[in-house]
Amino acid sequence: MLQKIKTALISVSNKSNLSEVLKTLKKYNIKIISSGGTYRAIKDLGYECTEVSKYTGFNEMLDGRVKTLHPKIHAGILSDRSNKKHRSEMSKNKFPVIDLIIVNFYPFQKIVSNSTSNREIIENIDIGGPTMVRSAAKNFKNVIIITNSNDYSELIDEIKKNKGKTSIKFREYMSSKAFGLTAYYDAMIANWFNKKLNIKFPDRKTIFGRKFNNLRYGENPHQKSSIYINSLKSDNTNLYQLSGKDLSYNNYNDIFAGLDILFSNLNEPATVIIKHANPCGVSSNKSAYMSFLNAQASDPVSAFGGVVACNYKINYKIAQEINKTFFEVILAKGFDKKALKVLKKKKNMRIIDISKFNYESKTTGKFFDNSFLLQEKDDLVFHRKMLKCVTKNKPSRKEIKDIEFAFRVCKYVKSNAIVIVRDSSTIGIGAGQQNRLDSCKIATQKARKFQPKNLINSIAASDAFFPFADGIKTLIKAGVKTIIQPGGSIRDKEVIDAANKAKIKMIFTGIRHFNH
Repeated sequence: MLQKIKTALISVSNKSNLSEVLKTLKKYNIKIISSGGTYRAIKDLGYECTEVSKYTGFNEMLDGRVKTLHPKIHAGILSDRSNKKHRSEMSKNKFPVIDLIIVNFYPFQKIVSNSTSNREIIENIDIGGPTMVRSAAKNFKNVIIITNSNDYSELIDEIKKNKGKTSIKFREYMSSKAFGLTAYYDAMIANWFNKKLNIKFPDRKTIFGRKFNNLRYGENPHQKSSIYINSLKSDNTNLYQLSGKDLSYNNYNDIFAGLDILFSNLNEPATVIIKHANPCGVSSNKSAYMSFLNAQASDPVSAFGGVVACNYKINYKIAQEINKTFFEVILAKGFDKKALKVLKKKKNMRIIDISKFNYESKTTGKFFDNSFLLQEKDDLVFHRKMLKCVTKNKPSRKEIKDIEFAFRVCKYVKSNAIVIVRDSSTIGIGAGQQNRLDSCKIATQKARKFQPKNLINSIAASDAFFPFADGIKTLIKAGVKTIIQPGGSIRDKEVIDAANKAKIKMIFTGIRHFNH
């Protein structure tokens, strides 16, 4: 069903790219109503326009809070042209219909990003705009609603194709986009209030997201996927790609896992290598170069095709080492010119600058069917005062540093998790097993394969307690001399006794770090 456009109402905060739309409206003799800054912009472009206050016969008031909130406006938008009663009421009140609405909102997100003034932020909560958009979107049978300047070209094509009219299919499509925008806008505002008031789990949880990119596919080629931005302060990921192929769903998943670890109080130059969302090598060292070498040495087989995340600037020497192995993605806080030249030789490898990345993750969740789980981020940082030695032998001050490092890394390994460490570098990681014994076996097997000498007097961390002594016996047999774990099992005594018998050290934290 084609609907002729006779009158349009334009009220936009973003006034770019209006010229071509106005040119098209003039060509088809479409009258224009507008207000405030939009009215002046249209007049400056040389087009005829009726100001809203003149149209309604009612001056705007309350510092512009009330402009388009008028029966003549909303009746004109909401009236059903096929409804005899509607037509009669419109005629009785001498209200003309409005066929086209072009509206975008006050820049709430931009103001939140740049202002700390609550008053300014509140004044940039748009009321009239969303009200008109919702009215027009509801009445898509008769009215076309445009909310994004990116859709102007489609509108122009539609009008030209139908000689001043629009199709029901196009109107309905734009209606769906309009309701998406109002939901997004309201969700942003609700989340701003929740953050301001420190409400972490509101009765109605709204999640907003703006599509950043369509991805080639999801975890597998038969799955479609996109990435969305969920931030009040940014319109992008702040991950600046300098070279390489487009990022995939799996790339992003691994990147997020790497950044999680990288921003977990690793103060020295640190390197994290991720494979399938699990770390396969993590190292912290005064030397960035040694940090990379040690991280890769942890499990060079798994590192192949992985994601490398660094909290330092990559130099020429490190770049040369990186290029000896196939990696999917390199993340770093900058790259010197020579390093970038070297890395760009691998055309497909994604090179990403994270210098401007600001880690603000507060919650995490899982979606399933018609529900989702939401929880606080596991950002509990334990202190040395929390460490409780439960064995006769006690760790030295030098060992404490490795003990802390091991437990910190273990938090980010998929459960059940065992991490073996030597000199602030992982040497064996057992991840994602259904029982803790198998995780111990995998961690020790990897350490024996790649770094058998470093196993002697190494330190092991577990994300949860040992339900039996079999797991720690596997670690002890491999050469582990210190174990850090939460404790809390009904068989803690059995586990401690086994540790004392082997004359190793065992530390309890009282903190569990499940990560499923």
